[in-house]
Amino acid sequence: MTRAVFPGTFDPVTPGHLDVADRARRLFAELIVLVAVNGDKHPTRDGHRRAAAVREALPPDWHNVTVAAWRGLTAAYCRTHHIDVIVRGVRNSDDVRHEQELAAMNESLGVTTLLLPTRPALAGVSSTAVRALGA
Repeated sequence: MTRAVFPGTFDPVTPGHLDVADRARRLFAELIVLVAVNGDKHPTRDGHRRAAAVREALPPDWHNVTVAAWRGLTAAYCRTHHIDVIVRGVRNSDDVRHEQELAAMNESLGVTTLLLPTRPALAGVSSTAVRALGA
């Protein structure tokens, strides 16, 4: 049974995040939405509060999706928890280039990355844009 993580800051969780999680949960036996605890990104809320917000946003019938907060490399979480795949959403060519670099690093650490393109209707939605709108 293949397990995957979908890591991110989720500050805040957006419809695009939920769409990627929905598609990923259908591909894997278990999906862990992994909320990054990384002070370098200066999130508006701490990791545990962001994880709670993600949990609240998930539909109750998504039985194979859990949420965890994690400080450290995603690949380290994967090794520690016997996870096979990292799922990342990409909105544009800049995202693809950046995610390919991360994917190469994670592959060298023994974890495969699956890039899921954002649906066109959601490509303009980012956590930064949502924060700017005050949502």
